[in-house]
This record gives sequence, C-alpha cells and structure tokens, in this order.
Amino acid sequence: MRFTYKAPMLALSTAAMLTTGVSAQELTGDLKIFLDTSNPAPRATMESAIAKFGEMNPDLNIETTIIDREAYKTQIRNFLTANSPDVANWYAANRMKPYVEAGLFEDVSDLWAEPEIAENLASTKGAMTIDGKQWGVPYTYYQWGIYYRKDIFDELGLSEPANWEEEKANCAKIVESGRACYAIGSKFLWTAGGWFDYLNLRTNGFDFHMQLANGEISWEDERVRETFAKWRELIDMGGFLENHQSYSWQEALPFMVQGDAASYLIGNFAVAPLREAGLTDDQLDFYQFPVINPDVELAEDAPTDTFHIPSGASNKDNARAFLRYMVSPEVQTTINAGDALGQLPVNAKSSVDDDKFLNEGFEMLSSNSPGGVAQFFDRDFPAEMAKVAMEGLQEFMVRPDNLDAILARLEKARGRIYK
Repeated sequence: MRFTYKAPMLALSTAAMLTTGVSAQELTGDLKIFLDTSNPAPRATMESAIAKFGEMNPDLNIETTIIDREAYKTQIRNFLTANSPDVANWYAANRMKPYVEAGLFEDVSDLWAEPEIAENLASTKGAMTIDGKQWGVPYTYYQWGIYYRKDIFDELGLSEPANWEEEKANCAKIVESGRACYAIGSKFLWTAGGWFDYLNLRTNGFDFHMQLANGEISWEDERVRETFAKWRELIDMGGFLENHQSYSWQEALPFMVQGDAASYLIGNFAVAPLREAGLTDDQLDFYQFPVINPDVELAEDAPTDTFHIPSGASNKDNARAFLRYMVSPEVQTTINAGDALGQLPVNAKSSVDDDKFLNEGFEMLSSNSPGGVAQFFDRDFPAEMAKVAMEGLQEFMVRPDNLDAILARLEKARGRIYK
C-alpha cells in the first residue's frame, strides 16, 4: 500500500518548528518512508503523525509505503540494498545488527549527541548502540514485569518483594496455600526466554547478558550456571504452573484469572485479556522483578520499535528531521496513547494515558532501570541460537536435572552459530 502526502501551505508556530529540530522553511525536496505498520491502529497512528509532519513542512514531498508486517521482514534487506527509502522502521539491538554489519543503516550518533535526545531517550541508548555508535532512534516500547493477584497477596498477608529472598518467601506461602506462584505457558518456548532474561539480568547484569547474546561467553560459564541455580530454586519449590509446556501464554491466563496461580512474568500486552476475562484493577497489580544481586543495576526487558535511516537514503537531512520529530515529547505522547499504539513513549518528558499499568511501566523504564533495556531473548540472541536455547530453557523447566547436558548442547551450538 502506498500513499503520497503533500500538505497545503499552513502557518507554523514556533513550537512546531522546534519539534522537528529545524525550521520548516529548511525542509524541501522529498522524504520517502517505508513502514511495516499494516495493522489498523498502528497504520492510522503513523499516517496521522506523518500528515502532521507534512503540515509543518509544506514544501516537503512525503511518500509513504506501508508493507504487510510479515512481508516487510522478508523484503527489508532487498529494499535497503536497492531503491532505498529515506526512513524505515525496524527493531532495536540484535534485530538491527545484521543491517548495521552489512552497512545498510546510517550511523546517527550525531542525533544522540543532541541533549534533547541524549537525555530524554537515555534508557534505550544501549539497545540502539553497536560498536559504540547509534544506528537509529526508538519510538515505542512496552514493559515486562510481574503481574499479580493483589487480592491473593492480601489474603495471604504478602507484600511486593524488594529482593530475591522476599520473592522466594512469598512463593513458599503461595505454594502452601495450594496455588502456583507463577502462571506460564511455554508451549511456544519464548516465555521461558523471559524468565532466563530476568534471572540473568538480575544475577549478572546487562553487559554480561548482552555478551552472552553476542556469543562472547560460554553457556557453561559458572556465572550462567548461577542464573540457572536461581531458577531451580523456584522450580524445586513447585513455583510454576504444572504442565506449562502444554499451554500457550494465552492458555495459561485462566489459571491466574481463576486464582490457581498468583502471578505471571509477562509483557503489558497481557493486561487487556486479563481485564476482559473479568479481573479488575483492584485485583490485578504489577511489580518490577526484584533484586537478586545488589551489586547489579536493574535492567529490564522492553521490546523497542525503531526508526532508521538507510545508508543509501537520498534525503538524509530530511530523514534526520523526521526522526527528531518522531522522538519529541509531544509526538511520543500522541502516538503511544491508548487509542493509538497503546504502548509507552520512550521520551522521558512525554506523558502517558491515565492507565494504572502504563503509568507504572513508564515510571519504571524512565526512572528505575539504570542498568539498561534489553529487547527480549528472541530479539537479543541471533534467531538460530534463540531457537536452540529456548528449547533448552523449556527442557530445563521440566527436567532441571538435565542442566549439564542442556548447557553442553547450547555451548556446541554457540561454537557453530557465531562463527
């Protein structure tokens, strides 16, 4: 789907000029944008934001091409190589790495040197950095954490845990009450990746986690084993939903709704179906995954969508102005609103809809995650390694005594995949 937007001449406010980073009179010529936002709400959101950018820059000819999300994944390398657009959306961290290494994304470290971006988008800088340089800007993300039944916690006299010992003590009381501590559906593997992410980030820190994702650390390293040891403490307590390997993440939700499980480590996308199933905001609450190693700064999983300037772009100055506009506080607030993307703005000066969980997530990611933002296991690890590893993670949850064999298998895969 392609549409071309040419704005009429409009009077411009000083605020509008500042939002783009340059005065509108300086933006002339063309701007070609490729997007994968083909679903109705994201598409309408992006079309509206681009239209407003066009109104602010009436001498700029903007051509936007919207490609089906799945087709985009297979086409991106081709269109970055030939007939490149000026702006393309994608994902942070390891998902952008192949295009950085192939020289297909522009270094935009100059944008990150600007105070408005450097200060207000600081939480995601690590996710946008490869080889000490930044290769795009983020426009939306969402939090992960532990969603829990507050009414069950109140019944058992529990409070939100601040550290690992309190987490385990809570779990012991929950199991004693006849419930599972954690709902999880690992049939499609990736949910087990979320548990490994948080346990490893809290045990060894963001830098170690990313070094492991980049193939620089052995899976048989004692520090990795320590992560699994922490995980086994919960497994041996009977903390996880039985037969979780038989359920998808959605199929595990009823156990939490019915009160058979007290919490769920999951992304904010689970809130809507939990509400639709009948849980009220008085029953449902959220807390940040607790501290394990007090010497490690807190880092979070927050999958991040991004804008990039292809290295073959013809209108890079216009593209930079568009990136500045899309990460500005006002635009971030608008595009991430509940009737738009319904996610979190990355800009710390933005505001969020009056939603309990979006507000908690925004505060956590903007102010309480000094250790950095990871992208989630199957985004941070190369696809082939992620598949093999997540199979091993699910196996460990079911058969923890197999750990040595699992780690040996993953280490063998590391030697093959990262060559």
